[in-house]
Amino acid sequence: MIIMASDHRGYLLKEELKTFFNQENIITIDVGSYSKEPVDYPDFAKLGVEKVLAEKNNVGIFICGSGIGMSMAANRNPKIRAALCLNTKMAMLSRKDNDANVLCLPGNLKKKKAIAIVKVFLTTSFEGGRHARRLKKFSEVSK
Repeated sequence: MIIMASDHRGYLLKEELKTFFNQENIITIDVGSYSKEPVDYPDFAKLGVEKVLAEKNNVGIFICGSGIGMSMAANRNPKIRAALCLNTKMAMLSRKDNDANVLCLPGNLKKKKAIAIVKVFLTTSFEGGRHARRLKKFSEVSK
């Protein structure tokens, strides 16, 4: 399942991505925000993280003004690997090498570019191998 979260500055892009997913018959869960009224991104990152962690195969797409705040807030949870991706190469590497489970985007991305990044993120698999060894060390950092 794809869990979507945004603050007010990510709201419009989130809505555009939801339209894309609906056209592709892909079900999403939207945890807010639900308008352009100013809100605090950590509140929606927290809601999104809870939903991402509810099911093993869930992934998140979190959007705020720069994408940085959402990624920082989401990464507070040691089970989250949120990656701010500004292009398709970053999206591919975030999944292949780091097994990212949350994609963070800046709200001002153009729809076409955002969809390209999302497609790569959702279709790239974790490579494992030496990368799995490195991911195990993530939990050591949070101790």
